[in-house]
Formats: sequence, C-alpha cells, structure tokens
Amino acid sequence: MEIKAAVLRRIGEEFRLGTVELGAPAADEVVVEIAGAGICHTDVAVKEGHLPFPLPGVLGHEGSGTVAAVGSDVTSVAVGDKVAISFNSCGACPQCAQGVPAYCLNFMAYNFGGVRPDGTSAIAENGDALGGNFFGQSSLATHAVAHERNVVKLPDDAPVELVGPLGCGIQTGAGAVLNSLDVHTGSSLLVAGAGAVGLSAVLAAAVREAEFVIVVEPHESRRKLALDLGATHVIDPNAGAVSEQVRAIVPEGVDYAIDTTAAVPVLEQLLLSLGARGALGMIGVPADPAAALPVALIPMLIGGLTVRGITEGDSDPQIFIPYLLELHRLGKFPFEKLITTMPLSDINEALAAQARGDAVKVVLTTN
Repeated sequence: MEIKAAVLRRIGEEFRLGTVELGAPAADEVVVEIAGAGICHTDVAVKEGHLPFPLPGVLGHEGSGTVAAVGSDVTSVAVGDKVAISFNSCGACPQCAQGVPAYCLNFMAYNFGGVRPDGTSAIAENGDALGGNFFGQSSLATHAVAHERNVVKLPDDAPVELVGPLGCGIQTGAGAVLNSLDVHTGSSLLVAGAGAVGLSAVLAAAVREAEFVIVVEPHESRRKLALDLGATHVIDPNAGAVSEQVRAIVPEGVDYAIDTTAAVPVLEQLLLSLGARGALGMIGVPADPAAALPVALIPMLIGGLTVRGITEGDSDPQIFIPYLLELHRLGKFPFEKLITTMPLSDINEALAAQARGDAVKVVLTTN
C-alpha cells in the first residue's frame, strides 16, 4: 500500500514528507494506522549521526493508532483495536525471559538494524528498500508495520492520538523512578533536564510522594512547568554550582538523581549532590559516543554510591503502559500536560520547537 512518511535521507538533513510503499504484514506483524507519533531525542540522535541507523530511512518510535491489518499468527490484537507501539525485543534471550525486555541481548539489532529480524524491510521507495523497523515500527508515517510483541492494546478511554510517547520517552522517565531506582516515599530526587523524560520522572516522583523533587533546568518556562507537575524546588544551573544549590535545600545530599543530559559537567554535579548510599541513574544519549564519566573512586567508596545506566525505564511495555494509563485515568499521571500536537507535515518545525524549548514533547498527528 502507498502511505505518506517522513523520510530522512542523510545525516543532518531535514525530513522530507513523501509517498512510500508499505508491505503486507508478516505472520507475527501488525499494520497500524498511525494517529500520532511523538518526536523523541533518540530520533534526533539518529538524525545527527549520534546513533546508528541505515539511511535513507523512516524513523519514529512513539507511535499509536488503530490496527488496520494483522498477520496470520497474531492473536493478542485484532483489526480495529487501539494500540500504542513501544520498543521491540526478541522474547527469547535471558533478559527477555526474566521480564526485562529493555535489556534484550538483541536490542540494537531489533531496534536500530533498519530491517526485520529476517533481513527484509517493510518500507520501500520506488521499489528500493528504505531503512525501516526503527524500534520495530518506523511510525513517522501515516501507517507502520509493527510486531505483535511491541504493540500494546489500549483501553477504550485512552486518548489514542496522545499515548505514543508512553512507548519510549514518558515510559523511560517514569520507569526510571518507579522501576529502575524504585524511589521511596519521603525520599529526595534530583532531576537534571526538564524535557519530556525529566518531567515524566517528576510526575512519577509525585506518584511515589517523594518529599523533595528538585529539577535543574536552564529554561524558565520549563522550571515553572516542573513546579506545576509536582517538583518541590527548581534550580537554574546558571545561578551557581548545582551541587551547592542542591545542598542548600537538602544538606545531607539527595537519595536519588536522574540525568537526561549526558553532559559530563552535569553528571559531575549530580554525583556531588548525592548523599550517602545515593543512586544516580543515567538516561541521556551523549553526542559523543566515546564520552566517559569521570568518577572519583574514594568518594564513591566512602559514600556507597551507585551509578547505573537506564534503558526504557526497565519497563515491560505490556505491563507498564497499562499501569501508567490507569494512573492517568485516576488523575495521578497527567502526561498530556507535556504534549503539544502538530501535523506530520510540520515535522521539521516541530523539531525546531523542541530544540528551542518552545515545546516539551511534540506529537505529530496524521489527521
């Protein structure tokens, strides 16, 4: 079938909306008519060459919409079901078997390889295969081929055009708090960066009833939004050393810190802000893949500090996305406050708006 898709032809170029061909679903695949697709920093990282993906190709990994067709072996969803699409995983490796598909041993091949597991592509342009299957979906388009394993059936009352970011960015920030670090009630959390991931962490910290939720963010508008969403304190990093500002609020240092920036100077300040037995979770994708975190070993030892990487918030999307939607239904996780909608045709302006800080999370709609 012919569909519209935002094609990225070369690193650093703008997306170009055009007509491409989408193949029929394989036995374990699902065709989704996309209602909305979020723009995530990972899309930007591929666009700028910081993460690998074969080009020309179609990105997008925060899609949601309606099932339009299913393969012969698909049983968990049917035509007409509303779904969110998340990251893909193999389902067979030891990590998948333990219920932590975010650490699938085949994660890079299944999400960044640009092809299905059998080496074929579901997307072509003038008969030539394009890089597709990005995070098992390539949803910056009017339709996407996904896999039964990475589509999540939605409840009837879910806002289908807005839920795509639950499949990656929002899931990652919330999962970092609720799963990876398991932030406790009455504890203290420091979040560096008030983008969609950081603010999702703030929403989750409010769910956990953390006593101190401190957000570091240079944009005043985002600092105000953080307070509206549940942060107890906000810090302008231009006003002085972050660690000193944090310890003016929590003298003994914070229990947990989350970094969404991947900037080494920021990470250094977060480590200095941790209290005894504190934990730092790293989410941000570095512009320089070879960037290294300088760690002072003696303070690490004396303080009993933990530093860990976090992928997809340690989430199993089939469990975690419905949980977040239930919190949303109860009024405890208002993720829609992070979202600005724009048409798919405005994808390049949407990227610019996010880069300027004018929008936190843009969802591109197809209607």
